[in-house]
Amino acid sequence: MAVTKLPPALAKQAPLGDGRRERSRSSRAKIVAALLDLIGKGDVSPSAARVAEVAGVGLRSVFRHFEDMDALYREMGEVIEARVLPILLQPPVGETWKDKVFDLAERRAKLFETIMPYRISANLRRFESTYLMHDYRRMLRFESESIEAHLPQSVRTDATAAGGLNVILSFQTWRLLRHDQELPVEAAKAVVRRLLGAALAELPDG
Repeated sequence: MAVTKLPPALAKQAPLGDGRRERSRSSRAKIVAALLDLIGKGDVSPSAARVAEVAGVGLRSVFRHFEDMDALYREMGEVIEARVLPILLQPPVGETWKDKVFDLAERRAKLFETIMPYRISANLRRFESTYLMHDYRRMLRFESESIEAHLPQSVRTDATAAGGLNVILSFQTWRLLRHDQELPVEAAKAVVRRLLGAALAELPDG
């Protein structure tokens, strides 16, 4: 069977189009990677100009790929969620519900440590961003619901008990211990375990 060749003009345009798309994907990835790198290294509120500089692209390129900084933060959030998904999908282990809550605390320490600079950065911007405020509230709901899923009915319906456990195991508590009080990871985990142990001791076993 004869192979039909593209006309010379189209033959020249096809690689150019593919190359253009590839450059566009590469630039977009560099921009997201630059934001992740800057925030991960402590610049929790980088400007678009700084992101462009680290990405090695022009400022116009940032806003050609992303409508605004919200859109860039949205894509960053997707990258972070994909990174921590294996931790999120692992169910806590233990013979009793209290054992599972302790295991959940251990897993959350690992999770929060991974996402801490990015959550801090998003929290700083959420009062100026409808999207980031919505995402903040979504994460609060997730934190609460993922604890309640492992509580017995008697504890789940006790608003004071459930609320207390939610505070102890929250990102805000972890941030306070690690970022504000500057405790090492193991020291912060020890504080959480002690608070959690005291709270669980007052609750029924089943």
